[in-house]
This record gives sequence, structure tokens and C-alpha cells, in this order.
Amino acid sequence: MEKTQTLENFYQSKFNTATPNIQHGVGHFNVFRLEDCMGPNAKPVSYSRRDFYKVSLVRGKYLYHYADKSISIEGTTLIFFNPNVPYTVQSLSENNTGFFCIFTESFFIEKIRGSLTDLPMFSNGGKPAYFLDEKQDEVVSSIFTKMLDEIESDYVFKYDLLRNYVTELTHYALKSQPSETLYQHPDAKSRITSVFTELLERQFPIETPSQRFSMRSAKDFAEKLAVHVNHLNRSVKETTGKTTTDIITQRLLAEAKSLLRHTDWNVSEIGYCLGFEEAAHFNNFFKKQTAYTPGSFRNV
Repeated sequence: MEKTQTLENFYQSKFNTATPNIQHGVGHFNVFRLEDCMGPNAKPVSYSRRDFYKVSLVRGKYLYHYADKSISIEGTTLIFFNPNVPYTVQSLSENNTGFFCIFTESFFIEKIRGSLTDLPMFSNGGKPAYFLDEKQDEVVSSIFTKMLDEIESDYVFKYDLLRNYVTELTHYALKSQPSETLYQHPDAKSRITSVFTELLERQFPIETPSQRFSMRSAKDFAEKLAVHVNHLNRSVKETTGKTTTDIITQRLLAEAKSLLRHTDWNVSEIGYCLGFEEAAHFNNFFKKQTAYTPGSFRNV
């Protein structure tokens, strides 16, 4: 099992520094020019998962190994990386240029409803690469340039604006044609994990107090998938590096935070929607995961 690269690992390997304090509330975002992170002392990108999302605009010739796909690119390409999917990259040309931004899921989930994996480029089994022509390169480059300018500004709402720029990139890509030069290696475990993730996400977002999150355990999903729960657990662990329970818990917690931030429902209503029969059970779950009670988190 490959090791997951953390934000701390990333900053140490690229800049030999600690993670900078550029967070707004919760979550993390940063943006870079590709050429600033390359050079004779740059360490190769290891094949691993990350604990953050990444969006890259690259110019040059590369070979990306992404989960069970390989992407051969030449020219300008916009690529979206899901943290659950391991990847590595080989540069096949010199003087490559471009941009990339990195961000944690909580950078978005605290401010918007839904999930990033609702988007095709971030879904398990999705198509992450979008080839760009010269005009499209100019449009996407201008968005990254605005990110670079904004990250250095003193504008009090700059992280809201940066969040909008990332959203703009995703919608621009969705209007483009995904690369069809991907070759697939069928993997039953990856397929099971993809369907599990889809079933999990179908239950969100919770939009009314009467809606209820019902499939809460690995056993629930295994029964729906008509597989043994041990097979599901092994498949998810080998594909994502996380346990089935951890993934369910993280998604449940993200929705809990979102409901606390974006609705006026009381704590008991939110707990019930998320499948907790008693408010005390929800309080204990939330405090164990965050060190806050739901009420105190809402007032932060």
C-alpha cells in the first residue's frame, strides 16, 4: 500500500518549509506556477494518494499514471486530481510550464452544499484530463493568474473569490471534451468502490428535515451491492487506502457541518436526519470527530 502524501509532505518536498498559515476558517488553499516547483533539486512525484485535491494546467509532454489509467499528454492539458486516487507523473520534455492549485475538501464543504465528487472530473472512475487549444489555454491561464494575484491580496473575502475561481475551472472543463486517450485496466475492486461511493453520495445533500440518511454501515452497502461485507471492506481499503467506516464517517461529518452552517434546523433535527435516534448520540459522534459539540461548532 502506497503512502498518502499529506499537505505537510507536499510543502516539505517542494519548498522545504512547513505548511503556510493561509487558511480561512477551516480548510486549506494555495496556488503555484509549475516552474516555481521544478528544477534540478526537485524531488520526483511518487505514486501515492494525497489528502488534498489538485487542479493543474500543464504545457509540455507528460505521462500521468492515474489509478488504473495512464494519460499521455502533449500540449496544454487541464487535469483534476481526486485525493483518493493515487497518481504519479513523468515529464517527457524540458521547460514545461503551467499552474496548479491545491485545496482540502473542507475548503469547499464548509461553504457549499453537496460534494466535490458530484462533479465528473472528481468522481471515482471519472475522466480527469481535458485537452485545451490555444484560446482555451488563454482563458484557463487567466483564471490561474487571477488566483495568484488574489492569494497575495489583503481582500477580506479573497478565499470566497478563490473558491469561485476553482468552481469556474470545473465548469469550463465540463463544457470541454474529456480526453479519450485513456486506456483502462478493468479492476473489480475499483468498480465495487466506485459503486459504493455513488450509493453513499446519492443520500446527499440532506435538503429537508424529513429526509433521512439510512445506509450508515458497511453491512448496509454490502447488502445493496449483493457482496459480502468483508469483500466490500477489502476492496474499499485497497482502492482508497481508507476503511469503509472511515469514508462513511467522513461524509456524514461533512454533511453535519454543512447543515449546522447552512440551516437553522435544531441539533436534534440534524441528528435525526443523519440517522441518529437520540440527540445525545449525535452530540457524542460530533464531539469525538471534531472536539466541538454541534452547538459550539455552529457558533464558531
